[in-house]
Amino acid sequence: MTFEIEFNGRSRTVSIERAGPAPDGALRLRVNVDGDSSLVDVQRSGAFGLSLVFPDAADRSTTVHVAPGQVPGELLAYLAGRMVSIAVNASRTGRGAGDSGGGSHGEQKIVAPMPGRVVRVLVAPGDSVEARQPVVVVEAMKMENELRSPKAGRVKDVAVAAGTSVEAGRVLVVID
Repeated sequence: MTFEIEFNGRSRTVSIERAGPAPDGALRLRVNVDGDSSLVDVQRSGAFGLSLVFPDAADRSTTVHVAPGQVPGELLAYLAGRMVSIAVNASRTGRGAGDSGGGSHGEQKIVAPMPGRVVRVLVAPGDSVEARQPVVVVEAMKMENELRSPKAGRVKDVAVAAGTSVEAGRVLVVID
């Protein structure tokens, strides 16, 4: 399979092919990004997420957690305490990475990027929010992640409370 992805204003071509089972029973894929090939071990992370483990020659590994984004064709990738939005096949859908929902119409769902626990809910139904305003804090992998509103609007629904355990892809807050 081949995809066009866009993140941080850069477009890349990614091809993926099955490379057999990983030593720990995970699925092993060969991932080629703009001609650079790597083996990646893939495991499910919650109902909708994936953990991608990039092993290296020094017996270390880098793990990237991936979950569905807030709009079709968007993925949220979490690596080393940073979350980035990745547009998949953006040129085919007319959506670019810069199009992450700030000017979007209709409701936008804020989802958990990976399994974790809700630490704080910063909004309530009916509250007005600005674009990029923090709305919920989720702890995952011993780090707190502040999830922000993708657009200015009104909070339509808050589907979680502090202390709730969530899986990757679970809807936390809906902004209308």
